Amino acid sequence: MTMPVRSLTVLQNWDCNGCTMCCRSYHVSVSDQERDRIEAQGWDREPEYQGTPLFVLEGHAGRGFSRRLNHRADGSCVFLGADNRCRIHAKFGSAAKPFACRVFPFVLVPAGDHWRVGLRYACPAAPTNSGRPLTEHLAELGEYASTLESQHAGVIASTPPTPLQAGQVVPWPDLIRLTNAVSLTLADDEDTLERRWRRVLGLADLCRKSIFDGGGNAEKAITGGRLNEFLDLLRQAMQEETPAMEEMPRPGWAGRNVFRQLLALYCRKDRGPEKGHALTSPLRRMGAALRFALGSGRIPQVHAALPAARFAEAEAEGDRFSQAAAEMLTRYYRVKVESLQFCGPTNFYLTFWDGLESLALTLPAIGWLSRILERDGRSHEDAVTRALGIVDDNFGFNPLLGRGRQKFALRLIANRGELSRLIAWYGR
Repeated sequence: MTMPVRSLTVLQNWDCNGCTMCCRSYHVSVSDQERDRIEAQGWDREPEYQGTPLFVLEGHAGRGFSRRLNHRADGSCVFLGADNRCRIHAKFGSAAKPFACRVFPFVLVPAGDHWRVGLRYACPAAPTNSGRPLTEHLAELGEYASTLESQHAGVIASTPPTPLQAGQVVPWPDLIRLTNAVSLTLADDEDTLERRWRRVLGLADLCRKSIFDGGGNAEKAITGGRLNEFLDLLRQAMQEETPAMEEMPRPGWAGRNVFRQLLALYCRKDRGPEKGHALTSPLRRMGAALRFALGSGRIPQVHAALPAARFAEAEAEGDRFSQAAAEMLTRYYRVKVESLQFCGPTNFYLTFWDGLESLALTLPAIGWLSRILERDGRSHEDAVTRALGIVDDNFGFNPLLGRGRQKFALRLIANRGELSRLIAWYGR
């Protein structure tokens, strides 16, 4: 029996608006069964597919090869028709498409006895909250969940909880209690978003020092209702003790330097029509990385949407997020947190607290990038929306962010208190 898909407490809407960006920007891997099914559909008899392979190999000898859907010279999927519709979908229905195409932009995360549903804000309809409430998608999400469970028989239901940190694991119900405490803190719209995030980081710091299992003494274990009470006390303490934005010092040299190197990964686009000009050759990629490390002069165009701008323009003091922008970002972060899309397998197997810090880093990244986009003539809300889409396109998916070097860099700025400073300075 398929585990149920639980809806979020966040009011999030989505429906496909037919922009086809996903059909142009992503490489879709296919299983052997999907390849056989698509080949049996008879596309080789269509004139436009004569001499055009439907699939290509990717990978290398060291790690093995896999097949993916082919793309045309203009970057579009080989099955994207002139009317901007998927030809497989149009002729045979949604179920005939590869599973990755059907499920996008949803992300399903197993959480013990149920699935949690997340959303990729790289899809333009997600930040703008366009379409039906996610609760009206539960039937199709249930089908996707059933497919995943059949593909990974016996594995999904036994998925262990993501460790809070190395050597510390709590049961699924307690992990959800921690998740809810973070989401409630982020939902406090009487406070600024950047200060809410610094309150969350303060709560995380205190929790890192706590021994929830009572050191092996069951009577002293902080679990169930006691954990809720404990988290309520911590949340209240962080509300009182977290300094105002004006009291926060500017990020130090080390914090700014490490942030820019991580920022170079969050702002890039490696393929598709928005591929950055600075990424078109190995030499240009090396040059772009060096310029981000130095942080002076012109910003390399690692994404086609980046206008001509200088680092100094992005690092100057900025204005606060508008109410509309803050509401959109709040919705984004609560969806990411409640869906557990920030840790474990969905984010390079980061622990709960490390994953939360990686999600927190996206706020200064969005703030930095939106300043540049505003200087290109975009409205404030449009700039923040675009910045969110660019950053989330990489969050949890850019393999470079999963490398040990980047994980170490994140822990470095968090341990030195620079993450909170970056959030206060850029997350406005």
